[in-house]
Amino acid sequence: MAGNSEPLSPRAKLAVTAGKAAAAVSRAAGRGSGSVIGGKVALRLDPDLLRRLAQHLDVILVSATNGKTTTTRLIAEALRAAGPVVSNALGANMPAGITSALAGGSDARYGVIEVDEKYLAGVARDTEPKAIALLNLSRDQLDRAAETRMLAEKWREGLAGTKAVVIANADDPLIVWAASSSTNVVWVAAGQEWKDDAWSCPSCGGVLQRPGDDWVCADCGFRRPIPTWALNGDYVLDPHGSAWPIHLQLPGRANKANAATSAAVAATFGVPPQVALERMYQVQAVAGRYDVVTFEERQLRLLLAKNPAGWLETFSLIDPPPTPVILSVNARGADGTDTSWLWDVDYTRLAGHPICVIGDRKLDLAVRLEVAGLDFRVCENLDEAVRIAPPGRIETIANYTAFQDLRRRVGN
Repeated sequence: MAGNSEPLSPRAKLAVTAGKAAAAVSRAAGRGSGSVIGGKVALRLDPDLLRRLAQHLDVILVSATNGKTTTTRLIAEALRAAGPVVSNALGANMPAGITSALAGGSDARYGVIEVDEKYLAGVARDTEPKAIALLNLSRDQLDRAAETRMLAEKWREGLAGTKAVVIANADDPLIVWAASSSTNVVWVAAGQEWKDDAWSCPSCGGVLQRPGDDWVCADCGFRRPIPTWALNGDYVLDPHGSAWPIHLQLPGRANKANAATSAAVAATFGVPPQVALERMYQVQAVAGRYDVVTFEERQLRLLLAKNPAGWLETFSLIDPPPTPVILSVNARGADGTDTSWLWDVDYTRLAGHPICVIGDRKLDLAVRLEVAGLDFRVCENLDEAVRIAPPGRIETIANYTAFQDLRRRVGN
């Protein structure tokens, strides 16, 4: 349990009140949830506010390139079996958004916080977490993100000396390298579909050997640790060897991996796997992801894929051909303005699907699909793409701001 904390100072209370007011004004103006602007205003008035808000909570931080919003939601649902939870459920995962979320959780026992990869060390320093979940690291937002090995190095430095229990994916060499500076690590065999960022040893630069599900560096001996939790098909194996069935409404292998990690986190706080996994079944969609909506008398499933690893996982979710697919890619600030990552995605997996392409960078995507030898149509907008799509449910896959555009258009 988190210790008793000092009450908020008058300055901190003023900062919280001003932040909530700024957020309310932003919402009224139709500019989103207001969580980021609210947090920025609050932190401007009290730069130490995040630490003050976190001190009465048992904080759990979740960071990764892919899956952190969903895993944060699954952990929050599981821990509600043990007490009230406050969480940044909408994915505002930098210090301002996190501060705004915690400001609304004065009665909570647990703070389950998604953290942008670049801010993990700083947020961990401010919030003194009891647990940190690390899922995966891969290339993302090439124009502004650090190279993955550098990011792992920053995590490794930032986590050295942490008192938190680190729950980490034993199958991702970059995650293992980052977590290995911690003294208390729970290893989870959560799998790693995308391996193109983990062929060289993060410790010495040698080539990693990958016999079966294992991995090892032949040069320095850096190797996959022995996991105590594991995803095994539709089950989570706990440290005692018991198999607990995963029943999720969220689709795909990646979400089963997220559930396995979430069960390991929940167990750290005394929530048994059976209870944790049963509570995770309540989650139907996460910030609109996986929602099925009716638009123009058609059923559209909304899927988010922000980077090559995410697209690879998403392709494994979609209904088989001839299900029509709409792809939408933007390159605004929140997406990263560099679209060269499109060439790292194996779009040949969409062979046989009728494809329509929309979004700000539809022509970049069209060139990529042309080279992949796929048949597709370029459309001006979602309405046109839906009109010309063959019958049946439509899978829509979009990167970050393109996904927000889609949600607004379908009224989700």
